[in-house]
Amino acid sequence: MKHFIKHVTRYHYTAPVTYSIQTLHLTPRPEEHQRSLRWHIDAPGTLQEQVDAYGNVTHTLTLSRPHDEIELRVSGQVEIDPVPYGVINGDESRLPVHAYCVPTVLTQADDAIRAFCRQVLPQGLSRPEDSLALAEAISDRVAYEPGTTDVTTAAGQVLALGHGVCQDHAHLFLACVRGLGVPARYVSGYLYTEADHAASHAWADVWLPDLGWSSVDITNRQFASDRHCRLAVARDYDSAAPVRGVRNGGGQESMTVSVQVQAAQQ
Repeated sequence: MKHFIKHVTRYHYTAPVTYSIQTLHLTPRPEEHQRSLRWHIDAPGTLQEQVDAYGNVTHTLTLSRPHDEIELRVSGQVEIDPVPYGVINGDESRLPVHAYCVPTVLTQADDAIRAFCRQVLPQGLSRPEDSLALAEAISDRVAYEPGTTDVTTAAGQVLALGHGVCQDHAHLFLACVRGLGVPARYVSGYLYTEADHAASHAWADVWLPDLGWSSVDITNRQFASDRHCRLAVARDYDSAAPVRGVRNGGGQESMTVSVQVQAAQQ
């Protein structure tokens, strides 16, 4: 399946920023099942490219002149093959698999999470069907409701609130899976869907001994497919976010994001 993707991120500041540096995860990962046919990032400065420890293509944008806004425009075409059971081959991560067993602040399993996971998966997680059962249970327990959480909301808070968005579903899923001793990682990317709010998306990969990485869309209760374009993987949102940065000055910051994913005619 081929997709046309447009992604615009705008930052506006109420006072001049004297210096800013941003890390961009805005380029599809080079994996066997997905290929960038063309891809371009338009930024207000020079971009330095590298591949990070997770195998993600990253760009660093540094602005040392005064500015009161930043606009990042991404456009391109990606071809994605079907992935039965969400199995991702040709992984480029430079980290050992068990590095993804280590919890983070956002994916720490507390007593409530462990009890929830034992109830859903009393025999543990070893098959793709187990991943789907956990995704179903999380989506039933945590209703999709934008505006109730933010990027600092940890998995334990998500379970207690019972509301959240795709990144919250992913963080709770990771906390459950890692609590069982199974490697799992966060995925950020795009989803081809008729729902505009879901075009920018997050899901998770689980390591299964007989299959390798199996990718699961928790929010939509399904394996990832040729509708999912993968930008970055990491241990949680903090390391896989499309744009992260720091700045000096700027006053109050506001941000707007527009993402469009369209299917190309075959």
